[in-house]
Amino acid sequence: MKAHIFGLLVAALATPALAGGNHAGEHGEAMAVGEPGKKANATQTIRVTMKETDDGRMIFTPPTFKVSKGQTIRFAIKNAGGLDHEFVLDQEDKIMEHKAVMEKFPEMEHDDPNAIRLAAGESGEIVWKFTNDGTFKIACLVPGHYDVGMHGDVTVAKK
Repeated sequence: MKAHIFGLLVAALATPALAGGNHAGEHGEAMAVGEPGKKANATQTIRVTMKETDDGRMIFTPPTFKVSKGQTIRFAIKNAGGLDHEFVLDQEDKIMEHKAVMEKFPEMEHDDPNAIRLAAGESGEIVWKFTNDGTFKIACLVPGHYDVGMHGDVTVAKK
């Protein structure tokens, strides 16, 4: 059944933006936000917490980051909340495409180097090399979470 749903999803979308612009390098297309990095090359670790607040918001702490073009960052991510959350890193348009797909297929599973989904209390990491300058997004694309504040920006500056 899952394979059938996935097949329908692929046929319906038929774009490399499936699941948020993932599959770096697939079909010869590189991601604008960069590429997976090697932990040994990370020059900085940024600790990120994902959680819900008492007033109903869902947040990343910190919500914004500044890094340098060419820099490899290790994002150490902790879900300190009571619900599943995602940390997805991509261009804003790809984030919004992925958000729309997740609203239709909320149980869709991913295996993307630019994203991680963590259950309550879990920790994980993404190691990322920022190859282009610009402003990119981080977001939780579990349906409804983005809309109550779970997104932020990564500014990549030229060296």
